[in-house]
Amino acid sequence: MFQENCYVVSDETDECIIIDCGTFFEEEKKSLAEYIKSNGLKPKHLLCTHGHVDHNFGNKFVYDEFGLQPEISQADEQLITSLSTQAKAFTGMECTIDVLPVGSYIDEKSKIKFGSHVITVIPTPGHSPGSVFFYCKEEALTFSGDTLFNMSVGRTDLGLGDFDELMKSLGRIAESLPQDTTILPGHGPKTNIGFEMSYNPYLKAVKKTNG
Repeated sequence: MFQENCYVVSDETDECIIIDCGTFFEEEKKSLAEYIKSNGLKPKHLLCTHGHVDHNFGNKFVYDEFGLQPEISQADEQLITSLSTQAKAFTGMECTIDVLPVGSYIDEKSKIKFGSHVITVIPTPGHSPGSVFFYCKEEALTFSGDTLFNMSVGRTDLGLGDFDELMKSLGRIAESLPQDTTILPGHGPKTNIGFEMSYNPYLKAVKKTNG
């Protein structure tokens, strides 16, 4: 219902990670499980770019199916433990969502390994206090959650958001990631850093401010 992007990332070893499991309806859960099983994949991590409910509807399903617990920034602990409350606020419907214990808290020192790859964590507070990018340098791609979209950025009016912090995060991203880095966002189509720096009004504003 939120048109949220859930990613399954694998390599030649058939190990994989699941990023932002927003599966809610049974057909979505079935599709995810069938994709993983039909490709012979072995899930190793359930990663969360942030704690909003649309990115975490499916955490209990992943735990039941594959035994994985969510890995998230501790700064979003308040969000990841209030999924049912968020669901009611977002949709107006009563919706009981099982809250799983966090498997591990992640930060900029974390090195998330699967197969022959390593994912690093880049804190990007603003959309939420604990928003992060998951960055794979060797593949030149990053999973941006709801911090950065194609030609847009994440909202900061959902509670715990901070527009000034978001803009600071965008500035750090623009300075630290190569322009050919592919961006796979939490909603909408993929893009890349160079395109966003040229055409995204928010990143252009950051670039102008930084001279």
